[in-house]
Amino acid sequence: MPFGEVVCGSPGSGKSTYCYGKHQLFTALNRPISVVNLDPANDNIPYPCAIDISSLIKLEDVMNEFGLGPNGGMLYCMEYLEANYDWLEDRLKELDKDDYILFDLPGQVELSTNHPSVKNIIRKLTKRGFRLAAVHLCDAHYVTDASKYVSVLMLSLRAMLHLELPHINVFSKVDLITQYGDLDFNLDFYTEVQDLSYLENLLNQQSPRYAALNMQICSLIEDYGLVGFETLAVEDKESMLHLTRVIDKATGCVFVPPPTAGQPPDTVDASHLPATQRPNMYSLMTSAAGQIKGPRSDVRDVQERWIDARDDYDAWEKAQWRKEGLKVQEEAARQKAKIRERTPSAKSAEQAKS
Repeated sequence: MPFGEVVCGSPGSGKSTYCYGKHQLFTALNRPISVVNLDPANDNIPYPCAIDISSLIKLEDVMNEFGLGPNGGMLYCMEYLEANYDWLEDRLKELDKDDYILFDLPGQVELSTNHPSVKNIIRKLTKRGFRLAAVHLCDAHYVTDASKYVSVLMLSLRAMLHLELPHINVFSKVDLITQYGDLDFNLDFYTEVQDLSYLENLLNQQSPRYAALNMQICSLIEDYGLVGFETLAVEDKESMLHLTRVIDKATGCVFVPPPTAGQPPDTVDASHLPATQRPNMYSLMTSAAGQIKGPRSDVRDVQERWIDARDDYDAWEKAQWRKEGLKVQEEAARQKAKIRERTPSAKSAEQAKS
């Protein structure tokens, strides 16, 4: 049963960067992964692409042939992919059956909010046995503006209702959030979508003409009670690991290394111990049903890391990197010394012959 993600979001929200970071993370964890590019306008793909829609259709060719603009051409490309779904299915069959699949969607929001083609493709994938989660990326700087935050809430809710998948909304680029101004509330107010009536004064100040409309939208969002957000800083390992745990829990995926996989470095080998003393190596039920724990599992820790005490954390991380670098250099020097001790020099070898 293949597991995977449908990565969607507005242009510039960091979809391709996230796919690249996820590919790097899974490669480091020895977890098989393949990335499928479904954006026919993406010419600069940063990640190793297992399947590329440009080998089927290109946005530029569609625009030139039919005289369409970028948005109309993109809709045509998705409809063409839906009509030629067999092409995608054949390419997916060529991938390893254990691969975790990322589907990198285009940035046009109507594809994930109201246009049926992507939804129909996802439905065909799920009928084939794929266990997918929708990962909807939103730029974190929207939380610094109350009216923009309301629009992001509405967009996220619309995508959740349209795609009909286990859905994780994500504030991406949370490490850059302080560049766009101060937050009016703590970060957990925005991620947990708490009592939105507190936004009324801000909305009256920023957009008095549409303040009443914005509050009606807030009431609609609260009535559904579906929207919540995780946070993401792609370059932060702990942030990526936490989001991976959240997505795995949403899809029911528990990764078990294959029998041929070696033991991770710097771990204790307990294979010689009896079964009553060996630790639960994979902890399947704990991973599937347990609480998600980690250094970035609490949004208050995220706020402290990236907003309240970023400079202190940056200095601490740089000091840790220096220590790790020195350890690597010392280990490399020890290995070279051992090789020199084991390998006789050319001069001593000549003396031994004489």
